[in-house]
Amino acid sequence: MFLLYEYDIFWAFLIISSLIPILAFLISGILAPIRKGPEKLSSYESGIEPMGNAWLQFRIRYYMFALVFVVFDVETVFLYPWAMSFDVLGVSVFIEALIFVLILIVGLVYAWRKGALEWS
Repeated sequence: MFLLYEYDIFWAFLIISSLIPILAFLISGILAPIRKGPEKLSSYESGIEPMGNAWLQFRIRYYMFALVFVVFDVETVFLYPWAMSFDVLGVSVFIEALIFVLILIVGLVYAWRKGALEWS
């Protein structure tokens, strides 16, 4: 039988963890001073006087490298627990992990062929 009272701790945790950031933003919005002057609106460059416009366009290559890095970094995060419990999980989980890695390899080959990994 499905009993809702078993989830009381979960709902209390969910409500409290949602209220803490909301209260933090509300309190900081009420207590923080609002001063908008030329110094406040200027861009910060490590204590050096800003030169030129703060809005610069970056090449898309930087974002492509970052995206490929994030994809394979997340792959490592997913494969680590699998590797630690490999002997317990069995062959079916090995096949699932193999399919997961093959999909990522196909994506890497696609990005490579499209020239997304070329720096120049």
